Amino acid sequence: MVKKLQKMAEKKAANPTGLLDNQLASMVKDSAQQIWLAGMGAFSKAQAEGGKAFEQLMNQGLALQKKTQGLAEERIGAVTSRMTAVAGGVTDKAGAQWDKLESIFEARVEKALNRMGVPSRRDIDALIKRIDELSAKVGASAPKSAAKKTPAKKAAAKTAARKAA
Repeated sequence: MVKKLQKMAEKKAANPTGLLDNQLASMVKDSAQQIWLAGMGAFSKAQAEGGKAFEQLMNQGLALQKKTQGLAEERIGAVTSRMTAVAGGVTDKAGAQWDKLESIFEARVEKALNRMGVPSRRDIDALIKRIDELSAKVGASAPKSAAKKTPAKKAAAKTAARKAA
């Protein structure tokens, strides 16, 4: 084993570039060791302060969520009011158009019924008024003529009225 070490030492002495390789490897090893130690320190610090940082992040997230919900509710309210206004306008216009269509339909139906000889509402109202006036005149003159009739004539008049109805 000693002979092997002596041979290695002789090779190193004979080859100066090997010495540079050794120094480079040593520097890389030292850098890697420092990086490892820095990582371990960061992990330890994160572990110690991680709970605090997590709570801070949660609080910031909660504040952002409340702010976002407030803005969303404002926008939804604005959109809802606009849609209500638009819907009201559309409903008013539709109602006006429906009334217009209804009046046109009624006028056409009335015209068609008049052509067929069916009396209109005005004609019927005029007839009812005329019947009421005639009934009033007949009622005023009926008690005088009823006294002149005999009971047999009254019974015959009632029978004739029933048959006519």
